[in-house]
Amino acid sequence: MSATNDLVPILKKLRLSGVLQSLDVRTRQAVDEEIAHVEFLYRLLVDEVERREAKQLGVRLSRASFEHAKTIEDFDFAFNPKIPRAKILDLATCAFVERRQNVLLVGPSGTGKSHIAQALGHRACRAGYAALYTAADAMFQQLRAARADQTYEKRLLRFTSPEVLIVDDLGLTPLRQDEPLDLHAIIRRRHQRGSLIVTSNRAIEEWYPLFGDALLASAAMDRLLDGAHVLEMQGDSYRNPPKKRGRGAAATAAGPEN
Repeated sequence: MSATNDLVPILKKLRLSGVLQSLDVRTRQAVDEEIAHVEFLYRLLVDEVERREAKQLGVRLSRASFEHAKTIEDFDFAFNPKIPRAKILDLATCAFVERRQNVLLVGPSGTGKSHIAQALGHRACRAGYAALYTAADAMFQQLRAARADQTYEKRLLRFTSPEVLIVDDLGLTPLRQDEPLDLHAIIRRRHQRGSLIVTSNRAIEEWYPLFGDALLASAAMDRLLDGAHVLEMQGDSYRNPPKKRGRGAAATAAGPEN
């Protein structure tokens, strides 16, 4: 039996079987470059750490359920000079997640709100935080169904437990039935416990009437705006025809959304 075969059960017991993926390469490298034993062990373990981190990142990204694979790096800031680039890049450090602060992206359709929201969520995942993306109408539909089958608290936990919750297109349609209560519950339970990233075509002052009740609106909005970063996304729509944008059709297809 080879030494490698002898290692297999030991590595499995230590939950380090992933080391086998780079063991042969690192062994040859150690012989060819006459690497010291400690350096060889260090490189082998670094490989395992990087493999685990990549796997964990993949899991976080999968669980986040992003609509599109959007990043800060592929956002076209040059298209709209009015976009608050400095603020967005500052948020990309994810300090707001550490501080459990909210980010509210408001502005006309097509100015990149959804792109930035998901890109910030992607950065949070890379920083080790759990994130979840949902369209506002899909979130309310799920909670409405949960009320019907008596799983409301369990479903509500899905939206209150991640460290970053991204709610896209809030207020695209008027809130109805129990939706104002659902939104208030999510805001209240996440307040100072996790970050909310919300996008909306409506100005902040237009959010209050969505609740249909002045006291409910005041309670929810006070918490939502507490220490929040409010970014106004102004300028031309990325969805404009290429001839109006002065850019190629490929650029239109790849442009940021919402």
